Amino acid sequence: MKITGAVLEEIGRSRPYADSRPISIGEVELDPPGPDEILVRIEAAGLCHSDLSVVDGNRVRPVPMLLGHEAAGRVEQLGDAVTDLAVGDRVVMAFLPRCGECRNCRTEGKLPCSVGSAANNAGVLLDGGQRLHRNGEDIKHHLGVSGFATHAVVNRKSAVKIDDDVPPEIAAVLGCAVLTGGGAVINTGKPQDGDTVIIVGLGGVGMAALITAISLAKGDVIGVDAVPSKLETARNLGATAVYTPQEALDAGLKAPVVIEAAGNVRAFETAVQLTDVGGTTVTVGLPSPGARASIAPLGLTAEARMIVGSYLGSAVPERDIPKYAQLWREGKLPVEALISSHIALDDINEAMDQLAEGKAIRQVIVFDRH
Repeated sequence: MKITGAVLEEIGRSRPYADSRPISIGEVELDPPGPDEILVRIEAAGLCHSDLSVVDGNRVRPVPMLLGHEAAGRVEQLGDAVTDLAVGDRVVMAFLPRCGECRNCRTEGKLPCSVGSAANNAGVLLDGGQRLHRNGEDIKHHLGVSGFATHAVVNRKSAVKIDDDVPPEIAAVLGCAVLTGGGAVINTGKPQDGDTVIIVGLGGVGMAALITAISLAKGDVIGVDAVPSKLETARNLGATAVYTPQEALDAGLKAPVVIEAAGNVRAFETAVQLTDVGGTTVTVGLPSPGARASIAPLGLTAEARMIVGSYLGSAVPERDIPKYAQLWREGKLPVEALISSHIALDDINEAMDQLAEGKAIRQVIVFDRH
């Protein structure tokens, strides 16, 4: 079938992307789903730094690639082997499918699936499927989803069914920002009663970590970011206090759980400095592979502190997404507050500029609903 999608043509073009236009919007051929796959009509898709990191070259992927990994939509066709979904079901995309059989899949989300990771790096679906084409050339899949399009074919293990009462834009954000940020708090940081949680970096993932920490009601939740508007948003969402990075350091802030969600070296170093004796620094941001930080190892030993990585919030999507949906349903997780704007697919290059400049939390593409 013919679909319309956003294809990254070349990595590393100069900013502003509104001028260099690394992403083209056009017609792409989409094959029918294989036996273990489903065809989904995309309803909503969010822009994430993981998309930007491919555009700017911090995450080198094969191109041309149809971008987008934070998405939700309706099932339109089932592969012959898919028996636990029905046409019309709403699903949330999970950008790291779990094969369920490798050693990493037996760690309850702590380690990313090795098979899924290999497929993502190669730009194919979980079983190696290649369903996107243009003028006789293969178009690579982005993280098993390629959700910046009117339709997508994904492996069944890349989709989680969600109830119809969850709107598509909320469902989409649950699948990456909330799964990653919320999981960094719940699955990795694991704050105890009375623990203060500090979030360094208040983009989509960081803000999701913030509202998740607030929903737990364990202790104070403090937001740290260099952008005043993001600090104001965090304050309005219920943060106990907000600081710029320098203010936080000057104040001598310390917490047993500190989440770094900015994806840059300075934010990581700041998060380590803000971690209290016996505490845990959880790093969920994705800096450039060549980035290097400076920390004092003695502090880790003498103060019994830990630094822990958390990819996809150390989540098992089919287990965790319904939990976040229920928190949203109960009014405890205001996911809608993370959505800074709704945009059209045609605006994606300009939206990447907004993301790169730190002016957006979550921009969401909402497709025609019918």
